[in-house]
Amino acid sequence: MMNGVGLVHYTADDGSLRTIRQAFTSAAAVDPFVRVAASRSAFRVTDLLALAALLESLDGDGGGAEAVKEILPHL
Repeated sequence: MMNGVGLVHYTADDGSLRTIRQAFTSAAAVDPFVRVAASRSAFRVTDLLALAALLESLDGDGGGAEAVKEILPHL
């Protein structure tokens, strides 16, 4: 494990040794949230859209989604 990331090593078709993150394979442990959620959501899409619209209407400066983007770090 390197920096807390599990790695899987394999031999490619050309004979070279390759490495891939364990999270990208079926060898990774299942995320506990994914297991409990079992592909279900606690909220309906229409309800989430209504909530987003409500939150935007309550936003005093009218920035909406653009205001959120401004506080994110530049990647």
